[in-house]
Amino acid sequence: MATRQELSDFLASVERRAFKQAVYAVRDDEAALDIVQDSMMKLADKYADKPLAELAPLFQRILQNVIHDHFRRQKVRNLWVTLLSSLQSSDNDREGGDYDPLETLLPGESNEMAENAANLVESSQILKIIETEIQRLPNRQREAFIMRYWQDMDVAETAAAMGCSEGSVKTHCSRATHTLATALRAKGISL
Repeated sequence: MATRQELSDFLASVERRAFKQAVYAVRDDEAALDIVQDSMMKLADKYADKPLAELAPLFQRILQNVIHDHFRRQKVRNLWVTLLSSLQSSDNDREGGDYDPLETLLPGESNEMAENAANLVESSQILKIIETEIQRLPNRQREAFIMRYWQDMDVAETAAAMGCSEGSVKTHCSRATHTLATALRAKGISL
């Protein structure tokens, strides 16, 4: 059984990596902070009586589950926002509202700013494509890929966190990288 101090030290040691993993998954700093906090609370509440050696894989599993829960909740929220916004825009059309968001842009930007903006847009689009392709991976491949290549976890740590063999982790990672490379090449992106 881990002592309070060992549990506290463990949580302090994984906090930064967990935050990075959550930010990468949800792309929102505030949501990522909430996810990490919820995961830490669940570990402390439900598994504080476990040995110190078992905390790392337990925490990874809890973190993954909380991230999945976040996406489920977000999917439901997005559905309602979409439905409500479609109603709102039709109300504005009936009232004669002809708001054009392009009118709020400042005219006369310099060429250098436009080039930087173009580079930012291109980078943003490529990043969005990569994120989309990562999200399309099967769950186990995506988890293995993120843990190994984003969190820099070794094969043994990843296997313990995922509850599978080291060979399975290697297979999941290999398939994920092959699938991502093929999908990105098909879209004309070579990294």
